[in-house]
Amino acid sequence: MKISFHGADCGVTGSCHLIECAGKRILVDCGMYQGSRELEQENAEPFGFEPASIDFMLLTHGHLDHCGRLPLLVKRGFRGEVVTTAASRELAKIVLLDAAHLQEEEALYRLRKAGKSGGPGHPVPLYETLDALNSLDYFGRTPAYGQPLELAPGVRAKFIDAGHILGSACVLLELTEKGKSRRVLFSGDLGNAGRPLLRTPQSCPADTVVMETTYGNRLHKSLGSSVAELYEAINATFKRGGNVIIPTFALERAQELLYFLREGVEHGQVPDLRHVFLDSPMAISATRIFERHPECYGESTRAMFQEGKDPFQLPNLRFCREASESKAINDIPGGAVIMAGSGMCTGGRVRHHLRNNLGRPECGVVFVGYAAQGTPARHIIDGAKMIRLFGDEIPVKASIHTIGGFSAHADQSELIVWHARTQAKTTYLVHGEEKSMKALAPRLARTRVEMPTLNQVFEL
Repeated sequence: MKISFHGADCGVTGSCHLIECAGKRILVDCGMYQGSRELEQENAEPFGFEPASIDFMLLTHGHLDHCGRLPLLVKRGFRGEVVTTAASRELAKIVLLDAAHLQEEEALYRLRKAGKSGGPGHPVPLYETLDALNSLDYFGRTPAYGQPLELAPGVRAKFIDAGHILGSACVLLELTEKGKSRRVLFSGDLGNAGRPLLRTPQSCPADTVVMETTYGNRLHKSLGSSVAELYEAINATFKRGGNVIIPTFALERAQELLYFLREGVEHGQVPDLRHVFLDSPMAISATRIFERHPECYGESTRAMFQEGKDPFQLPNLRFCREASESKAINDIPGGAVIMAGSGMCTGGRVRHHLRNNLGRPECGVVFVGYAAQGTPARHIIDGAKMIRLFGDEIPVKASIHTIGGFSAHADQSELIVWHARTQAKTTYLVHGEEKSMKALAPRLARTRVEMPTLNQVFEL
């Protein structure tokens, strides 16, 4: 029995871990690197294993940094089965198709730019829409939470609610080889306890744990104070006559924001909400998928669905699928909340809205999620005075708000509580910056801690 690490090692994106047991090779996630241009270039590098040798790929959830290289895996020879929850399967489809489309657009843009400058090169996307469609053919079983699933003799999997986004799961592998047994638990990404949409992350005993550490070195603000801060930022911006731009992750964050905006309108805490735009085709599709899976929600939200009330609908909400609808938002000088992807401002329509509003002192930009090193979002949060967008230098004059309590990731205290329930003898820390791992490691009791590097192999 072996475990090896091929992504999100001393880094936050590109999750990819490999288990070898009983003659089978099981991949847990196959995510895309996100952040700086150098980091993105790592996506095209060899995986560190032969894709054709993989028998199963177990997907913890549908975020790009966990599923984004699946089409490339198939393109390079994977012919096994992808196993994930029903909700994650649906979300992964739209995420992968969107990623392929964005890569095709980026390649075309670079080709045109090279032509104008007279430079060489014919840039090609990491994978195309057809590759993404082909990868969907390999999605197989969709186990319910807690349902044991035998992948092969000696290899059994169980998906456990991770509370991170719709359909997200921790994956428990029960392994047997040559008379020896091991329980290996992959956290995937862990959510927060006590949220209105999703349930509290679940855990279980395991010999070995592979755990994310995104916020291993800090605590979140309380959700209540974060919601109040969001309302305050919106109201203050409207008083100045500006627009509120919220760079939004399409999965979970967009839906949670819609939920709290509806609550704010119903309770009179955002009285002047005349224009709300969800300007993200992927977020719109994801919201429809969220409406199809009430089985994933906590009791209060599930009760709303049962009463025929959609928790994501509010007055004056407009979904913008077409580019023409997105461009029309530019004609609104103030009084609008504009939620657009991507959350880290690395692509998508939010970059256009930033170009039009970032240089206006009356406007506000509200960040409600993690921003990786090297991303435009991180530069703005860290106090950059100028940001380069579409070849232009844009001054940062808008009011900048960073609200940490909306994070879909568990903070340090919740990670510690989740880990304590596993009683793990060995813990591998992944999916976090090195400072986060080093801060969390000494706080994990009665376990041997490892911080694997890329392609490092360990015996189980």
